[in-house]
Amino acid sequence: MNHQEINQRKEKLKKFSHVISLHENDIIEALHKDFGKPAFEAYLTEINVVQSDLKDTIKNIHAWAKPKKVRASILNFPSSDYIYTEPYGKTLIISPWNYPFQLAICPLIAAYAAGNSIVLKPSELTPHTSSLISKIIRETFDVKEVVAVLGDAEIAKSQLAKRWDYIFFTGSPAVGKEIAKAAAGNLTPVTLELGGKNPCIIDKNANLQIAAKRIVWGKFINAGQTCIAPDYLIIHKGVKTKFIRLLQQEIINAYGEDPKLSPDFTRIINKKHFLRLVGMIDEAKTITGGIHDEESLYIAPTLIDEPSFDSAIMKDEIFGPLLPLISYENESDLEKIISKYEKPLSLYVFTDDKAFAERAIGKFSFGGGCINDTVVHFSNKRLPFGGVGNSGMGAYHGKKSYDTFSHQKAIVKKATWLDIPLRYAPYGNKLKVIRKLLKWL
Repeated sequence: MNHQEINQRKEKLKKFSHVISLHENDIIEALHKDFGKPAFEAYLTEINVVQSDLKDTIKNIHAWAKPKKVRASILNFPSSDYIYTEPYGKTLIISPWNYPFQLAICPLIAAYAAGNSIVLKPSELTPHTSSLISKIIRETFDVKEVVAVLGDAEIAKSQLAKRWDYIFFTGSPAVGKEIAKAAAGNLTPVTLELGGKNPCIIDKNANLQIAAKRIVWGKFINAGQTCIAPDYLIIHKGVKTKFIRLLQQEIINAYGEDPKLSPDFTRIINKKHFLRLVGMIDEAKTITGGIHDEESLYIAPTLIDEPSFDSAIMKDEIFGPLLPLISYENESDLEKIISKYEKPLSLYVFTDDKAFAERAIGKFSFGGGCINDTVVHFSNKRLPFGGVGNSGMGAYHGKKSYDTFSHQKAIVKKATWLDIPLRYAPYGNKLKVIRKLLKWL
């Protein structure tokens, strides 16, 4: 480990934190201009997450970079064995629009801390935030260390055509497949942070009041434009009627009788996504919301009761403020419903029955999730964050982020004061000896 290099990275990350703090109000303003993100959400889910990552990385970078001694194999006696980390090299980070500051900067922090050079392609759908990110990067880093490349999908394609040592992508499974194809040509390792239809189960033994409050928060923060938001609810028939009333009341508690007037409700990112979401609304099955305004890109928090599994809203990830409600009677029903879809990024279970919760999280494959809450697993740096199957590959957060952007080299430091001759030819009758030795070990 080169202590001088690590110290230089540490100081640069301190400077990065300072520059971000100087632009805090600019970041909040940019996020509001791009899609009406409230200042509270901008700070909590974007600025705070980034500054927390910086603080954690600055504190731990020396420990993370230090070679890790591991127990040596007796077959290599006498030796000392270590894991060394080294940067992959030239890294491409392609970030999304839904949390455009956080999901661009957090991977960048880890990649830089691990010693990589970085090209960041932020989303063109949030031009104010992306432009500000580029400005903050220029004020902090040398162009050979980190550079932001602004532009549309064609710019991203042109970057993907180049050879990289590592690619980190956050976005949809469809684009993730294209990233993987591009990376495969050069055998470039990738992390793909994708999405999916995240189920949220409400058991008959759940605390319904708490469940309603936490689901409304987790679903409608950022107007549902969150990859780990509950995508659809699966509610036990015995409590469904009561639970719907509680959901309706919690929506009013959060955003008032007319959420369009609420300063706390985000807008849809653009017209294309607005029209896609409006096309999912079945007025005949809408029991709350459904109101929308194209001019302001507003769609109300909407509850849709028992949509067909063949309907548009149940085919793909929603990524908006629409919440389908599906009934179930038994655990067999749950399995039939959830198994209709690819492995999701998240799964949530609301219940006071611990055995039921354990069966649910054990039966289904998903990236991560919560029992009796939504979304909050993302906030713990000691938990890896990532998908599985169609919802992604690889994970990050905390030390896992540093490891993601580091190649881990296995090193055996062998002593010379003893050289056991057993492994060397001629082998003679050594096979009997080695068999007995390996059985003993």
